Parts: sequence; structure tokens; C-alpha cells
Amino acid sequence: MKKIGRHIWISLLLIGCSMLANGQSAAPLVRFGLIADIQYANFDTRGTRFYRNSLKKLEESVREFNKAKVPFIINLGDITDRNPDDLAPVLKELGKFRSKVYQTSGNHDYKGVKDNAALYRKLGMPAEYYSFKKGEWRFVMLNTNEVASYANVTGTWKEDELNQMIQTIKQANGNNAEEYNGGISSRQLKWLQQQLQTAENRSEKVLIFSHHPFSCADGLTALNDKEVLALVSKFSCVKALIAGHHHAGAFCEENAIPCIVAEGMVETADQNAYGIIELYPDKLTLTGYGRMTSRTLYFNKKK
Repeated sequence: MKKIGRHIWISLLLIGCSMLANGQSAAPLVRFGLIADIQYANFDTRGTRFYRNSLKKLEESVREFNKAKVPFIINLGDITDRNPDDLAPVLKELGKFRSKVYQTSGNHDYKGVKDNAALYRKLGMPAEYYSFKKGEWRFVMLNTNEVASYANVTGTWKEDELNQMIQTIKQANGNNAEEYNGGISSRQLKWLQQQLQTAENRSEKVLIFSHHPFSCADGLTALNDKEVLALVSKFSCVKALIAGHHHAGAFCEENAIPCIVAEGMVETADQNAYGIIELYPDKLTLTGYGRMTSRTLYFNKKK
């Protein structure tokens, strides 16, 4: 009986070693919550957007994130819909989360805002765009509203870049030159390249987050989507692009890079939309709740 027990123990040990050798792990390396397009407003429902209902949905998602003990949340923007005064009740609900919330702004968040820096301070953003690390993972938080007609660029160097982006889209017969879309500046693009080069040199893995998608959402992508995609496609460290803005949600691949568009919380009367992402050496799993789609993405090592 002792020999049988010893054989079973050895077999289990070998199985465990085999799983680790194949890049599989019993526990994720990193876990975090994901939400997009809360778009709260103290305003009547319009179409499928139930603005007031977002607070209750947010309360539910924060409660579940706390229960699941996720170490942090990433919020992909459009926190409010049209009034800066609506930000306070949203931040109050987010404040009930027991740990850190990393945020980026969305196009709706600039309505009624004259000072972009003040908005970023309220959202707890350390800068207009930024990055942070968790273990071997680098999280890059882009700001696709930096160059946009709604983002107080008039009379600045960013206005010239906006006009150039619009002209490029029209020359290519594109359909994303809309007032609700924005792009990233040449300076932010250079910063992104530096972030990716550093990550590549240090053998880090990278996730890139933004409000506007760079693909998967026809007519709703960032103004200079193709320029950004051309850059990130050069770096094997980039494992996924994750965005909001397109409330229906979507998924596609660009040059073997998975592109996830998260479903918006504001849609429908009572069906929520939030998720928990877990990162493993060889894959990303998104467990969706409500309308958010669950996915498992295996990293392409030969990209």
C-alpha cells in the first residue's frame, strides 16, 4: 500500500511539473477587473442607453470584484455621459472598491470640461497617458482622446495634428473621421514606442488599453488607428489590445494580435457588463458577467 501511495504521489508531481513546463499554471500570475462605458447621467433613458441604471450596475460590479478579491480594476472610459457633475456619484461607487482603480478617459468625459488636467486628477490618473507594472506584465494606458475636436485642442499644436489625421482619413476614404473619435499625438506615439522597446528588452509582456479601439469596430476606431497598429505589430511583447467605446463589444485579430472590445455597461435596462481577466504564462482568460463575452486567448509565441 505504501508503494502504491508513493507511486500516486510521484505521478501527481510529474503531472504538475509537466503543466509548468508547458506554460500552464494552477493559479494566474495576475488578476484584475474590467469595466467600460459606465456612461452614467442623471438623465432619462434614450434608446438602449439606460443612464441612471449604470450606478446600480456599477455598485454590483464593485461588490463582486471585492468578493472575488481582484487586486485592481481597469476602467476604459466614458465614465459619465454629458455632465461633469455626474462624475461625483460614479467616483463614490468606485471608491467602495478596496484596492486600486486604473482609469482612462473617454470622449463623453470631456463634455463641459475646460481643464483636461483637472479631469485626470479627479480620475486619479497620474498623467494623460501612463503605464504601470505587475510582475512581468506591463500595462499601457493610452489616451485616444488626446487629439480630438472635443478635448480642448483649439489653438494648440494638437489642433494641427487633428487636422492632419482627418485629412489622412478622407484621402483614404475612411469612415472614422467622426466628432466622437479621437487619436493619440505624435508625442504619445513616440512614448508608446519607448514603452514597448523597454518591455521587449526586459522580456516583459504587454497589454495595451484605450477607450477607442484600433480595430474590430467599423467607424468607431481611433483617428490614427492604422498608425498605432503598424507600430505595435513590430513588437512581440504585445499580447492584446483592449478597448471600449463600441458598446456592442467585438473581437478580431490584427497581425496576430488579439483585439478585445469590451461591452458597455450603460446598455440595457438591467443586464450588467463587467469581467475578470486572468493572465497566465501562455494565455489570457476573460470571464464575462452579464453582457460581457467570456474569452480565452492563447499567446502566439511566433508572432
